[in-house]
Amino acid sequence: MTLRSTIATPAGKQRFVRGLFATIAERYDFITRFLSYGQDQRWKRLAIRHADVTAADRVLDLACGTGDLLFMAAGRARSAVGLDVTHRMLQLARLRPEAAGVSGTNRPSSAGRLVTGDMLALPFGASSFEVVTTGYGLRNVPDLRQAIVEIHRVLVPGGRLVSLDFNRPRNAIVRGAYLVYLTVVGSALGLTLHGDPDTYRYIPESIRNYPGAEGVALLLESSGFGQVRVIGLLGGLMAIHVAKKN
Repeated sequence: MTLRSTIATPAGKQRFVRGLFATIAERYDFITRFLSYGQDQRWKRLAIRHADVTAADRVLDLACGTGDLLFMAAGRARSAVGLDVTHRMLQLARLRPEAAGVSGTNRPSSAGRLVTGDMLALPFGASSFEVVTTGYGLRNVPDLRQAIVEIHRVLVPGGRLVSLDFNRPRNAIVRGAYLVYLTVVGSALGLTLHGDPDTYRYIPESIRNYPGAEGVALLLESSGFGQVRVIGLLGGLMAIHVAKKN
């Protein structure tokens, strides 16, 4: 079975993604920096600025990985929770110096809390957070609409969602060149680092099935979000979504 056919169904994508991120956890930060031409941290800081986190906000960072967005938000928020389906990612997050910094005596005990969980069935009550952030999360879920429904559920009315992710360029020529580049580079990295070219070839394959920034914006609007904005990055190859729960 090919990689493309494996991730073509929700169940197949769920199995593949869970195995993939468990495999690449130790290399995740390096690959993210490499494929973003070193811009990843700048984009994440920009996403947090658009989230407009205040000292009164409870923040949930989904697909938090090793905690970049989580720890950026935790320094500004009343409390911050990071959720990821890959337990190894959370173990690595706990080893970061910031993990100790956000759990000091001057902060609530819930600040910087890390939870193993699924974006399709969030283990939180309705209206539990003022802000939800996610970096490279929406593209990887097996059911994008269900993930958006869950995010909407856990946000308070007027709560903000900010998502950073790859885009799927509308222009066919640009899209084709972009996917070829990611396929060639991803295959080489996967073979070199893990002995399997499919490891990072997953990224362009996931983009092929992704509705892109405009498609995600339409899904957000049809799922109870308003004031939806798309902020293009890297000439439109990446995007930040900002939206408010109606």
